[in-house]
Amino acid sequence: MSTEHHDVLIVEDERELALATAEYLEASGLATHHCLTAEDALVLLSRVTVGVVLLDVNLPAMNGFAFCRAVRATADVPIIFVSARASDDDQILALSLGGDDYVTKPFSLAVLLAKVRRALTRGTPLTDSGDFDDGYLHVDEASGRTWLRGVELHLTTTEDRLLRHLVRHRGRVATKQDIIDDVWGEPFTSDGTLTVHIRRLRARLEPDPEHPRYIKTVWGRGYLFEDPS
Repeated sequence: MSTEHHDVLIVEDERELALATAEYLEASGLATHHCLTAEDALVLLSRVTVGVVLLDVNLPAMNGFAFCRAVRATADVPIIFVSARASDDDQILALSLGGDDYVTKPFSLAVLLAKVRRALTRGTPLTDSGDFDDGYLHVDEASGRTWLRGVELHLTTTEDRLLRHLVRHRGRVATKQDIIDDVWGEPFTSDGTLTVHIRRLRARLEPDPEHPRYIKTVWGRGYLFEDPS
């Protein structure tokens, strides 16, 4: 298994687009791998550790959605969808399956690079105190691990950063912009992306996601993490 964690895997069947993207990223100091199919990408991921995946949706045979689902069954590597499919339904599905972000074609290579760089830093430990344990939910800042009813909860990198931001600010409203700045770290993330990730996080940890115990919506402002005790 490779020890390089800053490589970028491009899963794209348009050779010229993949080549242009790879050249731009490599000129910016990043190493890249390219696979034309999702199947080849799964094989590569079984032997190489990468820091982020750039994933097309329309691929031959297995599509990007199925690939994302397969990867999420075993790994939390950041996945940025890059697709010509721009409908809200496609974007919501991609994020709901565990995608970290969604970029529509045609796209700015500079914007894509900013998103890749931020994704590569999301696995770094957070330094602010954010421990929480009420007997049901246990968030341990030092180890970067989370448990639910004593069973470890394996969150994606974005879900983990989102939860830890909310826990660190528990008892007071975390604004949408503050969350986006901390979790995504760049101005290109939409409120819709945040909303989908909040929904996913609630589904992972709330006893009743429709009536959240922990992550409350404060309309017009942001979100509030409350200690039920």
